[in-house]
Amino acid sequence: MTPAKIDFDRLLKLRLVVARVGEMDLAKWWNTRGQLSRLGTATVRRGFPRTHYFAQARSVFLVAGFRCREVFDPPKSVTLWQLPESVEEEFETHWERWLDQADQWKPFFLELEGLKEAELKTVLHSFNLITDEDAGLFSRLRRSAEGRAVPLPAPFKATDRDIASLALGFARGEPSALAVPYAPLDNA
Repeated sequence: MTPAKIDFDRLLKLRLVVARVGEMDLAKWWNTRGQLSRLGTATVRRGFPRTHYFAQARSVFLVAGFRCREVFDPPKSVTLWQLPESVEEEFETHWERWLDQADQWKPFFLELEGLKEAELKTVLHSFNLITDEDAGLFSRLRRSAEGRAVPLPAPFKATDRDIASLALGFARGEPSALAVPYAPLDNA
């Protein structure tokens, strides 16, 4: 699977917004409290003066991924936190560039750390991370019968639309009731 169809800057932003909304001071999906907020910045900045935002992000990404696997870990599928190996490897190569350009990311992180809204769909729109077409797909997403998952309607093909759908699917969860969006791997 080639990750060439993915905008990795957008993937990072989607992960950041979902990670922030899922923290205990907002949607209460994973056990981090304001790590991506001003409180987290004040705590981490001292040890990582230039790259603290990315250290904060990495921490919350790990906790969110663990919590999602704990709630629902679908076989032969992907989630926002567990993409195919080739996509994750490409994401890691971009990570180094983002660290080198940390100052360019500061405005985004500042907006993120001030976030008070827990309604993910609203937040994704306010950050201009989903299109009207993506929002239209949201109406077709449903929680599974047990309420722990949100299956996407098609296999994962490593496109921006797939990534946006994996992020937007979290909006089918409720405060303190995580529902993990997932898509089966495309075997084609």
